Amino acid sequence: MALNQTKLAIETLERLARRVARRDDVPTGAQAPLLSIGGGRTGRMPPIGQGLLDAFVRAQELNDVTRMRLGPLSVFVLSDPEHIKQVLLTKHALYEKETRGYRKLRLVLGNGLVTSDGDLWLRQRRIAQPAFARSAIAGFADQLGTGALDFARSLEGTASRNGTIDFGDAMNSLTLRIAGETLFSTDISGRSSEIGANFKEVLHAFPRLVSAPYPYPEYVPIPRNFRIWVARHKLFQLVDSLIAERRRSGEEVHDLLGMFMASQDEDTGETMTDLQLRDEALTMLGAGHETTANALTFTFYLLSMHPDVARAVEAEVDEVVGDRLPTYEDARRLTYTTQVLYESMRLLPPVWSVGRVPREDDEIGGYTIPKGSYVFLSQWSMHRHPKYWDNPEGFDPDRWAPDRPKPNRFVYFPFSRGQRQCIGDRFAEMEALILIAVLVRRLRFSLLPGYRLALDPSVTLRPAGQMQMTVAPR
Repeated sequence: MALNQTKLAIETLERLARRVARRDDVPTGAQAPLLSIGGGRTGRMPPIGQGLLDAFVRAQELNDVTRMRLGPLSVFVLSDPEHIKQVLLTKHALYEKETRGYRKLRLVLGNGLVTSDGDLWLRQRRIAQPAFARSAIAGFADQLGTGALDFARSLEGTASRNGTIDFGDAMNSLTLRIAGETLFSTDISGRSSEIGANFKEVLHAFPRLVSAPYPYPEYVPIPRNFRIWVARHKLFQLVDSLIAERRRSGEEVHDLLGMFMASQDEDTGETMTDLQLRDEALTMLGAGHETTANALTFTFYLLSMHPDVARAVEAEVDEVVGDRLPTYEDARRLTYTTQVLYESMRLLPPVWSVGRVPREDDEIGGYTIPKGSYVFLSQWSMHRHPKYWDNPEGFDPDRWAPDRPKPNRFVYFPFSRGQRQCIGDRFAEMEALILIAVLVRRLRFSLLPGYRLALDPSVTLRPAGQMQMTVAPR
């Protein structure tokens, strides 16, 4: 096995060297302007972090199509909605998810809908689609409200003494519990710290694995890699046991796992195998809970920074929901709260970039995009592009008011666009709105004085370090 891995690494290095050499000879068309960010041709790729967010903004300022070199990689950043549409929609079949980031993400999520591609992705999407129909997700509103209410009640003691919590960590615990209940009809809150720690172990290693200057850094026999594989095994073991128990019971349960198991491909009649079920469950459990947790964390951060907006949200929730648990229809009636959520995901998008690799040479905006190069479409930079937004750095929920024009779909795309738009976008939006409604009805959260937000753009965009907030009753 070790010899095979060594051979594979050598072959990969040879292919990479050939690719770098070929990229210096652009076949046809014009070369896009080059943005120099350091790192050199063969040097280490700059670590994923705030610097990469800044580089995407600088690329946008330079040109609509901008080249960068990240170590040995040839990278193109697109900053025009028509160019982004070309990659995500009109020529989506040409652009694959074969970036290094997606390959590393498959270590823990397998070939779920986030990481799979081609025919496998299309088959999985067709099978999973019924589970995310509007009529299906509406049935989960009670579970979401109950989970949020239990969480709010657990903080009553902290609120009574104006205590503090790490808000990001709290939102991760809450959304992980809800993900477990909606996926498996199982309260995993007793194991949430263990599950969260295992996801954290793997996902926090993501920047290091992506930016390593050599192939397959996860196979290097060092202690931190051993911890990754142990954490991965524990996550697989947990989900496999839940799937096996459901198979043994033969019980039909109205949860996402049950819907996945019951769904069939309309063309072939095929259902998901246990391996495919595991990959989709891990995708929903891992990527799903973290993106929602980060969206909530940033939303409450912005509400704390803008108390007038927070009071308006409270007033709307009081009027629409009152003292009962919010329903799916209530969530749709929370117009101003939805505007706040959209503006939060504009300024601080949990999914901060999308990467693709063309399988053949292409041309975008008159510039050649060579086969095998990396193409990045950044929500972070497009959501604050001054060409398309008034006061792009300002927090303004009113820009989403019903009487205001909607932004171009390829300027604002927090859940991506095209065929690969997130299948769970409506579920995630409903979840966020119901959780916000329950929490603001009972509690107020305030940042500690002097807090300054630092960002950690990894698999998702999240706060770097703790976000301490005081909790007080309303």
